[in-house]
Amino acid sequence: MNILVTGGAGFIGANHVRWLLANSDDRVVNLDALTYAGNLENLAGCEENPRYRFVRGDVRDADLVRRLLAEEKIEAVVHFAAESHVDRSIEGPRVFLETNVLGTQVLLDAAREAGVARFVQVSTDEVYGSLGPGDPPFTEEHPLRPNSPYSASKAAADLLCRAYHRTYGLPVCITRCSNNYGPYQFPEKLIPLMIANALEGKPLPVYGDGRNVRDWLFVEDHCRAVDLVMRRGRPGAVYNIGGGNEMENIAIVRLLLELLERDEALITFVTDRPGHDRRYAIDATRLREELGWEPRHDFASGIRATVRWYLEHRDWWERVRSGAYREYYDRMYGDGGRYAARDT
Repeated sequence: MNILVTGGAGFIGANHVRWLLANSDDRVVNLDALTYAGNLENLAGCEENPRYRFVRGDVRDADLVRRLLAEEKIEAVVHFAAESHVDRSIEGPRVFLETNVLGTQVLLDAAREAGVARFVQVSTDEVYGSLGPGDPPFTEEHPLRPNSPYSASKAAADLLCRAYHRTYGLPVCITRCSNNYGPYQFPEKLIPLMIANALEGKPLPVYGDGRNVRDWLFVEDHCRAVDLVMRRGRPGAVYNIGGGNEMENIAIVRLLLELLERDEALITFVTDRPGHDRRYAIDATRLREELGWEPRHDFASGIRATVRWYLEHRDWWERVRSGAYREYYDRMYGDGGRYAARDT
């Protein structure tokens, strides 16, 4: 197939592009606006693959999106592109609504016009809100109760997707995944932030009492699940994706310090985030029973592999933290660059 991946220069999107190129014969077109979290170094080497094309552009640009789907004969859309950092959404909600809601609406309209066969909306477990300590995990029937501007914008986008399926018959599936970890994650997120700070001897900021619980999944297992949903999911269905690895944030931080052989004195408790959800947990029974998905990485091996990757790629995260990673685009795709002609 000809597959459009939006946000393919971000953490999960880049891992998904790499997974598709390595595990399928599909042609992949990557549309990314290269905001602060879009990093083409995440895809270094992919530009040499004849089945890959990068296009710099915004999902809110209706003319570009419509033209791209038509010219590239796109048959499936996998929509990762989103503003996704909760703290940033609290500081400035508007861009989250513009990108996550209006950008999704632009893609849905273009997909209808182009007659795409599959559309996957990649969402988050955060749309469900927060669980209490004894509550059962989220199922797909759980009501949407978002508690941050970020999760509210994703919930709104999900409902748009549902409406386009019910009203227009667009073959949309929605996935809602738990917290991901693994290579190429932007170092403002918990695990890479703690690894980088620990290696630099800086304080490790932990919100509140650190006992907020998240369900963790290795990013490649998420990519496999999204691909299964794209190929075999029931149009109109929602599929939860989770690793069954509930852990308190403070336990994650202490484990990372142990693996890095750093002192727990680096832990610094800071004022809690407003509206901070206490616990997420995912029931992925539907995905397992309908599509036969199982995670291949347990948390113990996955977190060790992740720590090892950040140790071996210190230059990558140092360039992200310094901002030097932005130079890669200028070199590879800027004016006069080798791939400039591919940049619509």
